Amino acid sequence: MRFAVALLTLICIASVVGTLIKQHEPMPNYINQFGPFWAEVFDTLSLYSIYSSWWFLLILGFLVLSTGLCLWRNTPKFLRDARSYKEHIRLQSLRAFGHRYETHVVNSSDQAAYQMVQSLAQRLQAQGWQFKAQQRAGVERETQTAAHGVPSGYLLAAKKGGLNKWGYVAAHGAIIMVCVGGLLDSDLVIRAQTLLAGKTPYRGGGFVADVPQQHRLPLWNPTYRGNLVVAENTQSGTAVLAQKDGVLLQDLPFAVELKKFQVDYYSTGMPKLFASDILIHDGGKTIPARVEVNHPFDYNGVQIYQSSFEDGGSSLQLQAIPLDGRSAPFALQGRVGASTRVSDELTVEYTDLRVINVERLGEDPKAANDSQHAIETLQDQLGAASRKSDKQLRNLGPSVTYKLRDGLGQAREFQNYMAPVQLDDGTVPVYLFGMRTSEQEGFRYLRVPTDAAGSMDSFWRLHAAINNPALRSQAVQRYVHKALESQKASVQAQLGESASKVLALFAGEGAPAGTAGLQAVSDFIEHNVPQAERNKAGDVLIRILNGVVFELQQLALEKAHQATLPLADERTQAYMTQAVLALSDVPVYQAPFVLVLQDFQQVQASVFQVTRSPGKWVVYIGCALLIVGVFAMLYVRERRLWLWAGADGQVLLAYSSNRKTMGADHEFAHWVEAVQAMEGVRNA
Repeated sequence: MRFAVALLTLICIASVVGTLIKQHEPMPNYINQFGPFWAEVFDTLSLYSIYSSWWFLLILGFLVLSTGLCLWRNTPKFLRDARSYKEHIRLQSLRAFGHRYETHVVNSSDQAAYQMVQSLAQRLQAQGWQFKAQQRAGVERETQTAAHGVPSGYLLAAKKGGLNKWGYVAAHGAIIMVCVGGLLDSDLVIRAQTLLAGKTPYRGGGFVADVPQQHRLPLWNPTYRGNLVVAENTQSGTAVLAQKDGVLLQDLPFAVELKKFQVDYYSTGMPKLFASDILIHDGGKTIPARVEVNHPFDYNGVQIYQSSFEDGGSSLQLQAIPLDGRSAPFALQGRVGASTRVSDELTVEYTDLRVINVERLGEDPKAANDSQHAIETLQDQLGAASRKSDKQLRNLGPSVTYKLRDGLGQAREFQNYMAPVQLDDGTVPVYLFGMRTSEQEGFRYLRVPTDAAGSMDSFWRLHAAINNPALRSQAVQRYVHKALESQKASVQAQLGESASKVLALFAGEGAPAGTAGLQAVSDFIEHNVPQAERNKAGDVLIRILNGVVFELQQLALEKAHQATLPLADERTQAYMTQAVLALSDVPVYQAPFVLVLQDFQQVQASVFQVTRSPGKWVVYIGCALLIVGVFAMLYVRERRLWLWAGADGQVLLAYSSNRKTMGADHEFAHWVEAVQAMEGVRNA
């Protein structure tokens, strides 16, 4: 028993681990989740395929063996004991029971003893007891003082609660059935095929139809669990079984066609309903069905579960805006799951399209026009779109995710939103362009402000102007003229020199390689201004920078024959503040261009899990037996009752129960009262 309990404990612990850690995922997923070191440790312990690991199967085998031996040894004895009434027990043994009652009756006779036994038997039968009566001759010597033995009489043996013994058999048999069912539904058959039938995991790519036969499992495969990805208005009949070093393909005896996929969301952005309307094509038959989460569809022993959903190859129309400030925008067309080669050294890989993006947004506690704060918190301006001061949930609209892969195979991932977002009250809406260098990082966002028409055009004209030395020079002249129109030429020249210097640093000229924006201005102050004067110098330079950039924006709009920004306007101030921050972030974006999603044609795909589980019903029956067995052992008390009525007037009542409870005491007292009532009748 202790050994079996120890094995059950180990199985429970392993099952908890198997529930917390996703099983049979690709190894890169575990490296991203746990890191290289722990991913390797967990892989050594086979935690990514616990239910098919050698040590888990060994524990199951020992548990089946141990429980089977217990049944083999104890079941015959228990069943014999359950069938027996123990009517041959000695009277001396009955007197050793904890629950016993002895008395004598007057006017005793053999007939009176028989009537007493019959009377108690009727009451026992009315309360569901089984009994057996036996007449005994006076041949048993009970005590050393009995000179002539024991007179003849009648022994009534009764029992109730025999299901308790069967509960032991049911519970232990259920453990064996559950373990055997688990083994039947494990991948032992698949592992046997890889060892004995030459099946090997597939590590390549391409079309499913082109995968060689040695990577495919046969139709007769009795047990499997794989994923089936079907895009809308397409069909598939091949499931993918993830393995540690690749995948195996399982051909299905039918094909699944996805007619329509439906997903509903909670206000938090979490999906609350996955539903797929499908058609099952089996030869010449077509069977319509609907699959929802927790509502699978069973077809000929194969269960189809709604697992998740993904993009099924949506078509995308994008505009690429170069960030060098000189090249013209150009159009790109792509499809999710495909790629576009932009140059010999750069490829765009379209990975996902999300139509709904619900994020938590809040107010920024810092003032929008605090320039010094903008310098000190430059990295915060490149943070996630969702601020830490969460206030409300908002749908940010569609977004596209893609990767830019260079000639060396290195890639950066980008997530760009299609529509502008109002992040904080009192600020202008911004377009969000996210970037990260690895999947372990969160996205850092470039926030591009919109003009009064809700467009980014004004900002990109400003971006092009800041990379144009001639326009920068004109902007400085206009700024100096407006700021110091009545001052001496020497003062104007000094301000012009400072304005030209800070604008050049901001544009990345005259600063260390790779440094531009507010960071370049901050570095210049740190290296050239005494510490005591840095705050004052920073305020002055940022004020100059804001003024020159405003004039540069006006020049860019005039050059494009667009309306200029109104002066002393609250929206203009908010726009220019965000524009300066966005210009500062552009050099950190680490991409040659920004892709703006113009239009899309969504195609959804449903991810089904298809399973064939022959051991499922074995496990179900085992679970039912386990429930019955546990309740029988815990809540059904086996009780036995003996009544000896001798022809000489001797009466002995004995009672036993497999549990010492207050209920047993009350029940014994009840039968004592019943016997005493019969005595009273006799005495009367």
